[in-house]
Amino acid sequence: MASRVRNGVVGVVTIAVGVVFALRPFASVPVLALVVAVGLVVSGVGELMRATTEARVLRGVGGGALVVTGAVLLIWQGLSIVAVAVVADVGLIGWGAARLVAAARPGDAVPRIGDALLGVAAVAVAVAALAWPGVTVFAAAFVAGLALIWFGVTLCGRAIRGDHEHRPRTHRVLRLAAGVIAVAVAVPLAVLSLRAHEAAPTPDDFYTASVDPAAAPGTLLRSEPFSRGLPPHARAWRILYTTTLVEGRPALASALVVAPDDPPPGPAPVIAWAHGTTGITRGCAPSLAADPFQAGATPALPQVIASGGVMVATDYVGLGTEGPSPYVIGQGEARSVLDSVRAAHQMPELELARPTIVWGHSQGGHAALWTGLLAPAYAPDVDLTGVAAISPASDLVSLAGDLTTMTGGPLLASYVVDAYSRAYPDVRAEDYLKVQARLPMRAMAARCLHQPAATVSVIEALILGDDPYAQPPNQGPLAARLTQNTPSAELTMPVFLAQGAADPLINPQGQRQYVAAQCATGSTVQFTMYPGLGHLDIVDPDSPAVADLLTWTKAREEGEAAPSTC
Repeated sequence: MASRVRNGVVGVVTIAVGVVFALRPFASVPVLALVVAVGLVVSGVGELMRATTEARVLRGVGGGALVVTGAVLLIWQGLSIVAVAVVADVGLIGWGAARLVAAARPGDAVPRIGDALLGVAAVAVAVAALAWPGVTVFAAAFVAGLALIWFGVTLCGRAIRGDHEHRPRTHRVLRLAAGVIAVAVAVPLAVLSLRAHEAAPTPDDFYTASVDPAAAPGTLLRSEPFSRGLPPHARAWRILYTTTLVEGRPALASALVVAPDDPPPGPAPVIAWAHGTTGITRGCAPSLAADPFQAGATPALPQVIASGGVMVATDYVGLGTEGPSPYVIGQGEARSVLDSVRAAHQMPELELARPTIVWGHSQGGHAALWTGLLAPAYAPDVDLTGVAAISPASDLVSLAGDLTTMTGGPLLASYVVDAYSRAYPDVRAEDYLKVQARLPMRAMAARCLHQPAATVSVIEALILGDDPYAQPPNQGPLAARLTQNTPSAELTMPVFLAQGAADPLINPQGQRQYVAAQCATGSTVQFTMYPGLGHLDIVDPDSPAVADLLTWTKAREEGEAAPSTC
């Protein structure tokens, strides 16, 4: 009778702790540590209670490991989330090892297989929690909550029916099924967590050079032939050149220059390409990617080459060279674009025309608009005759607000918060991110979108959902800096602006409002909304927007009057 009461009490407590785990009320790391500690202690006590004569030592070791590590977390306050993961790992590995040893003992095959599977799952969860603590600890807490609820229900069942030394076959089958499910969840989680540490491509020595403070922005430092991913009848080089950051500090940037292998006579028309989001850390440069023009979502490159033109595609500062990256920071992006054109003009292999048109998509659309704003004052020698922005990040404050509700929004928010906190001392990441979100958001910011590990970032973003923000990114100092970097002034050269009506990232209505504001400043804008097109398929080779872009560009190169939809 006493054992039935004991099972009932512990079962109810276990269910209660499991519910707390599953609901994830983690406002801070100390709360997480407390919940994990209580869960470990309750699990350990339950394991000790289930010890039978034959398995008393092994269950005692496993249950004792859980109790001891739980007690450590209760006593040792102020641990970081990584330390919480490490301490919890000790208990999990101890319990898992005990299960594996139990599986090696003679006896009924079904429970032995179940023990082996549960042991493997425990070790896999420990590996995952240590390798990917920013998310795995929270995800594992949720899964552990479900497991504790199940464990509590079984204890309550034993309290009702009595504690039998020999359990029915159905119980052993259920235990085996639980082991199979645990392995099916835990092992892929461990593999994925290890994949989270796959590094971005490492820039080679080409991307490093000493910067002479007296060197003019746009000075070509070096170039070398480049061959990856080229369209037919093209040749290319990667180049390293000088530029400047927002505060005027000298910096380095890299770019790709693509030209026809058999150019027609005379100076070649120049297209400056500003690529969309690839990341914000070193290694994220399109020129480092296995397929650089796919990574940079470069539209119509074959047509540019076929027409005898040259495309100069900057990597921006900080993606191949030392940073920080000027992610959606207008002046830094625009200077990278304009100085890449200046550097390309110094290549002895090419004869380039002075008139230049800038194209950009997404982040690159923002960069293209800023290139138009900055060119007259910063680079009057670059004769910019047109700006083409496809699905540009034009209204940054509204976009930042949309990121709080958008599926996967934390991924892009991690780039924005990280880049702006590095560029502006009044923007602090800790003011915008909750404690439990800081580590995964920092990890996301350190990955490139063209890495295999980007899958991990997507999962992290989905897990975080709309819950990582201590305050919305469209408020406070960050909002002020985003406003500062919105390309709202009049553009003095013709503008082509394309937007997909089905774009889930850039709000089509917000784009209409931006165009209306540009028209009000006096800008000449040809704006087209493309029904059914999303954020990426608008730059597909067969997109009508790409065909319209080529038509508009040819008219600018031929000096025709610019159309306007204002």
